[in-house]
Amino acid sequence: MPVSVLIVCLGNICRSPIGEAVLRHVAKERGIKITVDSAGTSNYHIGESPDDRAVSICLKFDVRIHHAARQVSTEDFRSFTHILAADEANLRNLHRSKPRDSTAVVRLWGSYLDNPEPIADPYYGGIDGFEEVFQQCVRLSHAFLDEVIGKE
Repeated sequence: MPVSVLIVCLGNICRSPIGEAVLRHVAKERGIKITVDSAGTSNYHIGESPDDRAVSICLKFDVRIHHAARQVSTEDFRSFTHILAADEANLRNLHRSKPRDSTAVVRLWGSYLDNPEPIADPYYGGIDGFEEVFQQCVRLSHAFLDEVIGKE
């Protein structure tokens, strides 16, 4: 089964759309075919575009970002091979909503690093927080691909 990943945060307008864009970009650079999407555990921003600061930071690094916010669905647990949470609160919410017939690996995205780390929500801060999230997503993308696909 080809690798397919759903990156999840709370509202799906900051961390997870950055993560989606970065993971897709890093995989493409490494010549890895992968399906990537993102979603939120809440319904706060359904249909909205990513936060302007998320778009700005991705453009700064020539990473394409285009997404309409959506909420995690029951079907996601069957259609994705991996569902990766931005932080522990979202991981707990995913485990609470995970159906019995789930086939997805559900983990904290930061758990692929030697020193696991959550992705802090940059929403209430400035552009620097978004750049930190972007750089963290680059590290997490490589760590995830190294473990799941293998090192080149």
